[in-house]
Amino acid sequence: MPTNNFNIRVANWTDDKEDLAGIRRSVFIDEQKVPEELEWDEHDLPSIHFLVTTSEDKPIASARLKPDGQIGRMAVLREFRNQGIGQKLLQYVLQHAACQKLDRLYLHAQIDAVPFYEKQGFNAHGDVFYEANIAHRAMLKKPANNTDNSNENEKMIF
Repeated sequence: MPTNNFNIRVANWTDDKEDLAGIRRSVFIDEQKVPEELEWDEHDLPSIHFLVTTSEDKPIASARLKPDGQIGRMAVLREFRNQGIGQKLLQYVLQHAACQKLDRLYLHAQIDAVPFYEKQGFNAHGDVFYEANIAHRAMLKKPANNTDNSNENEKMIF
């Protein structure tokens, strides 16, 4: 289902759990067969979450930024992939991380997603490893020095 208009905003686990969990359940548990007990963890509550919705307010993508700078749980519902939503979401997360002055950003990319993250300035490090029976690579990025945090809590509309 193509969409030209979508919104990205900062979310939090307490208020937006149903929408965030619904996206992650669909992508990781149902589609990728990640065991449910591995999907939900103690990092959800203290993390910053990001939620993408259509102009009709339908949740379609999510991401999580842990306090230590790890980006994870990036998920776009299948019918909304290959439309640039994941790229815009990651750019928003990176902008938010820069405003938070995180000195190091990293992630564990599924092997198929490594080129996607490389285009955003991440570099793969180390050997392939497995999380939830899915091959991953560790990737690292240093954020750009961005001292303008005046828009850090604004919603982005595309």
